[in-house]
Amino acid sequence: MNEANKSAIVTGGGSGIGRAVALALARAGYRVALAGRRQGVLDEAVANAGELRERLLPVATDVTDDASVARLFDRVHDRFGRLDLLFNNAGIGSPPVGLEDLPLATLRAVIDTNLLGPFLCTQHAIRIMKAQQPRGGRIINNGSISAHAPRPNSAPYTATKHAITGLTKSTSLDGRKYDIACGQIDIGNALTDMAARMQKGVAQANGEIAVEPVMDVGNVASAVAYMASLPLEANVQFLTVMATKMPFVGRG
Repeated sequence: MNEANKSAIVTGGGSGIGRAVALALARAGYRVALAGRRQGVLDEAVANAGELRERLLPVATDVTDDASVARLFDRVHDRFGRLDLLFNNAGIGSPPVGLEDLPLATLRAVIDTNLLGPFLCTQHAIRIMKAQQPRGGRIINNGSISAHAPRPNSAPYTATKHAITGLTKSTSLDGRKYDIACGQIDIGNALTDMAARMQKGVAQANGEIAVEPVMDVGNVASAVAYMASLPLEANVQFLTVMATKMPFVGRG
């Protein structure tokens, strides 16, 4: 199917990686729903998109609430008639405190956003993708470098990103019979508001504080757009894109 007839949902689409990916998909011809908690941020992202505005649909969504997620997918289906791509990107971190000192409410918030949210969105995406004609679609999960190796004092985030890898594998396996492909992009040090602290210095495994290199978020958007461009007979199962000199390979 021509990309001009395809539609996508990007969660966490109002800023950072999500916004960059949504714009890249729109440039490739997709009609894209930007989902996020704050309608004002989504509206601003669309207003600043120039000639791509007509291809963007801002939808305020709480990915931890199944009713809110259902409304998102219903609206996209009503507006675009089908769903070809879901980018599960919404996520939050937690304060860098010792695991034993982490409040239960913080742990639950991270799990709800980083794992429950993608799970709920994946459920709704599969229901649409397996029933539409032509059948099928693609789901891409934002895993993070933390899906491979933790940073100090990051247990909630790291645990959920390891869980995303399990969700990716299970979705890839269970989606085959419906022509649904699922892959994962693991991102390291893309320059967004969430990663800005890397330029000021972050804790290393040996206890030191060190400034880490970062890369332009456009590199992530290009990588996701490439994954999305493949025919459904092909799938990028896992892709890692990172700042070349970040201390990942060899850390620990």
